[in-house]
Amino acid sequence: MIIMPDESQKKDDLSESVDIRSGDGGGWLYSDIVKDHFFNPRNFMQYGEEEKFKFNGMGRVGSPACGDEMVLWLNIDLETEKIEECRWRTFGCGSAISSTSVLSEMITENGGMKIEDAIKIKPQDILVRLGGLPDRKIHCSVLGDKALQAAINDYFRNTDQHGRIIVAGAKIIDPDFNITDHDIEEAVLEGARTIEDLQKKLKVAVFNKEALPAAEDLLRFYTEKYYGALN
Repeated sequence: MIIMPDESQKKDDLSESVDIRSGDGGGWLYSDIVKDHFFNPRNFMQYGEEEKFKFNGMGRVGSPACGDEMVLWLNIDLETEKIEECRWRTFGCGSAISSTSVLSEMITENGGMKIEDAIKIKPQDILVRLGGLPDRKIHCSVLGDKALQAAINDYFRNTDQHGRIIVAGAKIIDPDFNITDHDIEEAVLEGARTIEDLQKKLKVAVFNKEALPAAEDLLRFYTEKYYGALN
């Protein structure tokens, strides 16, 4: 149930909010900014539009099978490295949708943000821009941060700038191309089922044959995790 609060319920630093209550009577407040981005999402990618949209970086985090999933497509100018366009699609709750929408706005406004600045965006920056989220929904802003980093890493990979790939918090599987376990997981979520699929997308173990066993093990692990054992 959605209850619109009266003037007495407003907070000094937020505009009118929405009180969404659970069955036991507990609740939390969503700011008008969150509500606006949920009902009027910016830069949303309609189904089929990705075939026409010019992009050189794509990031996918999460999985609809086990929770929220976010996908970002970036069009980055090769000379200025400004993010000229960002489109996205999110499967999840209102907080996840609003977080992705406001993030897309943040990185494309005023002529586009340079990727060196976009990399520095933290979940807290998304929260501030939204006017806050309930504690139990803060993970949605974390997903937005991770999706942006994945998309920028994809841009680095597509432009042969492997030394700039961000690998914090991930295990490097192929040091020649800075391929991580997270990269292999995302490739599986995007449809990779064979080592040839992985190599086509990531170039993992193409030159560094020592990385092949680990890549094959991770391919098998993530395939079984998300789709079950294949015959």
